[in-house]
Amino acid sequence: MIRTSLVVTKTEFRRTIRAVSSERSKLLMLALLAVFMFGSIIVAGGYLLPRLGEQVADGVTSSEAAMAIELATGGTAVAWLFLTFMAAIRAFTAAGSVDEPAFLLTSSSLRSVVVGVVGAEILLFAVWVFPPALVLSAAFAFGAGTILPVALAVIVVLLALLTAIPVGFVLGIWVRHLVTVYEPIAQYRLLVFVGFWVLYFGAIATGRFNLVLDQLFVALQDSPLGWAGHLLLLAVPNVDASSTSALAAVVGAVALSGVALAVGVASARRHWFADPARFEDTPEQRQKESQSSSRLEAVLARAISLPTRTVTVTAVRRTKRAPIRLAYVGYPLFGALVFAQEIFQTGTVPAHVAVFLSLYVVWAAGALFTLNPLGDLGRGLPAVVASPLTGKQAITGLVVAGSLVAAPLALLVSLSLGLISPLSLEQTAALVAATTLGAVVTPALATGIGTGFPRFGSVKVTNSREAVMPSKLAFIVYSIAVILPTVAALVLYVDAPELLAEILVVVSAWTPGPELAVSARGVEIAAWTVLVIGLIAPVVSALFAREQFDWYTLE
Repeated sequence: MIRTSLVVTKTEFRRTIRAVSSERSKLLMLALLAVFMFGSIIVAGGYLLPRLGEQVADGVTSSEAAMAIELATGGTAVAWLFLTFMAAIRAFTAAGSVDEPAFLLTSSSLRSVVVGVVGAEILLFAVWVFPPALVLSAAFAFGAGTILPVALAVIVVLLALLTAIPVGFVLGIWVRHLVTVYEPIAQYRLLVFVGFWVLYFGAIATGRFNLVLDQLFVALQDSPLGWAGHLLLLAVPNVDASSTSALAAVVGAVALSGVALAVGVASARRHWFADPARFEDTPEQRQKESQSSSRLEAVLARAISLPTRTVTVTAVRRTKRAPIRLAYVGYPLFGALVFAQEIFQTGTVPAHVAVFLSLYVVWAAGALFTLNPLGDLGRGLPAVVASPLTGKQAITGLVVAGSLVAAPLALLVSLSLGLISPLSLEQTAALVAATTLGAVVTPALATGIGTGFPRFGSVKVTNSREAVMPSKLAFIVYSIAVILPTVAALVLYVDAPELLAEILVVVSAWTPGPELAVSARGVEIAAWTVLVIGLIAPVVSALFAREQFDWYTLE
């Protein structure tokens, strides 16, 4: 059993590392996360902890010792909950689904597979947790003049991993079972998924998350989750940690780890050998969808030809059936969390937030259906290219689909934001007009960029779902093509060329090299140039997309 578990651990760990290292974008994101999250902590801790170690070694008061105990016990408890939460997410998204289950689950015992998978997860988390723990404990040990903090920090981290990861595995695999196997919940798993992340990020944006952490930090100090803090403090001079609690932490960790693994085996048996929930459209659902498509076709029949409206209806219907294809459209909203917190704290929508969110709607209008016209056809590309459908009909149909969906939303969102923000009625009217017009023209702008930088292969949206998404280069070029004219229009609307020229001169003076002589007139000419090019670009882009579609050849 041990040998088989080690082989599974080695294989799963190597497979995960290979999957991450083979994708440069994912590797870059992890590197940035490590630099910004752990880098700042290590730098700050490496500077402050040696001094703190010296002060503790010289002696502390009873109140300071009590504070150290509270910080250690509450901190270890909250850190354990965080590790468990992250392990549950990993089990839900990745570890709860083994690779090649038909082979692995028939050639090895279930217990060996579960132990091996959990062992691989422990190794993956250890790669992230141990380096900062070693650096911080070594910094404190250097100031305190003893090596014990490093040894005990390693033991505490090891105990945390050996308990939090198995518990997280159990939680994650049961949540995965509910949303993939249990039909009453699995039928609405997309809503469950969206609702969870809305609540999670909403709690962060409104500050509720910090409030909950503060309450847990205090409430768990005297609980079994905080006992490991006493074990950590045994190496700190002049602090009377409870040796009984420290011993109980070790014994409890061993017991909890064993129980969690046993429950994990039973949970994996229930989930891995269960048939996933399957749903078929009922006749009523098919009839309802057909009626909806017929109504849309009837509306479009008054203005556009049959081939064009067929493309429009197909694009809308395809997205309605598989909304996971549009997951990338929501990525920029993660940056709006800062604005959400500002709105919650002030009780109003600042003017710049209203402009930013309206700009996002304009950007999303082009990203919905038209940022990858050729790649979105998938396996049907050869048949569509060989059909009598012309580039004009195909591109116009996609542009109409994007405009029909985005324009009403742009009107509603910009009007609501303008009315609840400090913007005047004149500024609100300008915001509504610009947002609605932008939502109509950006689908045309995206067509040429998408055909110029297509992506035909699918990418992983989650560990179990794949979808064809626009290429990274198309995203970048399209975003620049939307943002630059918008900035130029704002500069001209608020009459800011002179202010912008002064800022550029100051920035130029701070940077090495020759200073730039920027005039307000030059900034104004540049803004008008960018704006005019931005207004012409959608027409040119759509014409280019038509030509690319008509002359596209299969390799």
